[in-house]
Amino acid sequence: MFDNNQLLRFTTAGSVDDGKSTLIGRLLYDSKSIFEDQLLAVENTSKKKGHNGVDLALFTDGLRDEREQGITIDVAYRYFTTPKRKFIIADTPGHIQYTRNMVTGASTANAAIILVDSRAGVIEQTRRHAFIASLLQIPHIIVCINKMDLVDFSQDAYLNVIEQFEEFSSKLLVRDIRFIPISALEGDNVVNRSVKMDWYKGAPLLDTLETMHISSDINKIDGRFPVQTVLRPQNDSHRDYRGYAGRIASGIFRVGDEVTAMPSGFTSRIKSIDTFDESLSEAYAPMSISMTLKDNIDVGRGDMIVRSNNKPEATQDLEMMMCWLNDKPAKPRGKYIIRHTSNEQTAMIKQVIYKFNINTFQRDTEDKELRMNDICKVRLRTTQPLMIDSYRDNRATGSVVLIDQDTNETVAAGMIV
Repeated sequence: MFDNNQLLRFTTAGSVDDGKSTLIGRLLYDSKSIFEDQLLAVENTSKKKGHNGVDLALFTDGLRDEREQGITIDVAYRYFTTPKRKFIIADTPGHIQYTRNMVTGASTANAAIILVDSRAGVIEQTRRHAFIASLLQIPHIIVCINKMDLVDFSQDAYLNVIEQFEEFSSKLLVRDIRFIPISALEGDNVVNRSVKMDWYKGAPLLDTLETMHISSDINKIDGRFPVQTVLRPQNDSHRDYRGYAGRIASGIFRVGDEVTAMPSGFTSRIKSIDTFDESLSEAYAPMSISMTLKDNIDVGRGDMIVRSNNKPEATQDLEMMMCWLNDKPAKPRGKYIIRHTSNEQTAMIKQVIYKFNINTFQRDTEDKELRMNDICKVRLRTTQPLMIDSYRDNRATGSVVLIDQDTNETVAAGMIV
């Protein structure tokens, strides 16, 4: 059954000037998700810039510099609600030097909207964004073929882009790809069905997002509970309370379940599951809870409580696909802070196995220097074991980030294979 309250996170990506910000502005504007003062401010700014109507891109282009340059330069998050669903949008930049931001915006997304200019067709950035969406295991991709008004709403132009996209997308690991012809500027097939493209029999974009089934995308099998902190209230009514607080990464936990604390391997059973305002008989991802156990075992931040009959791998040696996000190249055999769920420790890049050329889908085993936006396969060694699953099986426990020890900058995002 469709859950009207189920939150959908989606990211938008495309090349510069493909119309991402205009599309989001159109979604917000036509779905009546704009506050009156926001609308008035954008109307006034649009008039100052000489526009006849409302410049929809101004609803999302949040920084003054990017407005002046006409380029979105950060990941802009927007929230809106319709009677059917709640949404979080990550508007990721299209300029090639900002591809790293798509990894940030798309890492928790249920769906990715990739915009393609109907005149330019599939270009390098289109392939890069589709590959990153596939790499991040985003379950649903919607290819919006935009600016259909500039090709007279031609079905042939629409089919030509689909053919170009499918030439390379067959190599991607995405199970659900949909195509929608739109004009973000004029509103065709964004919120309302276009009368100018009656040859298109599918749903408009908003209806597609509202009815997208995502419950099956959540890992309900692997019980993983990374501990963020230990709760020991200092009051008489809870003097003996020892709760392990955190956010369930995946799976379902029930009172009475046998669980194992990793990496120690101690076992116990769940005594209680509590939230801020009530006790529960069961909890599931992505709920934030406090869990108590029947036995007093040593569990702390960075440990993971798991179902005893379904354990992750505990290892210091990691092999992963990685996107380098920093403008400084990676240090050969460099040491970085690695963050995995609630656990932080030191890791060394032992080996760059290959870099991936997203234009040719070829592996480069000669060039081993990692520069910004490079996508590669690497081997890492950590100082202590991490409790991991493959990213394909579990996005929450199969992902890591690397952090520079000196600057605290996030330099890479990794997906464990």
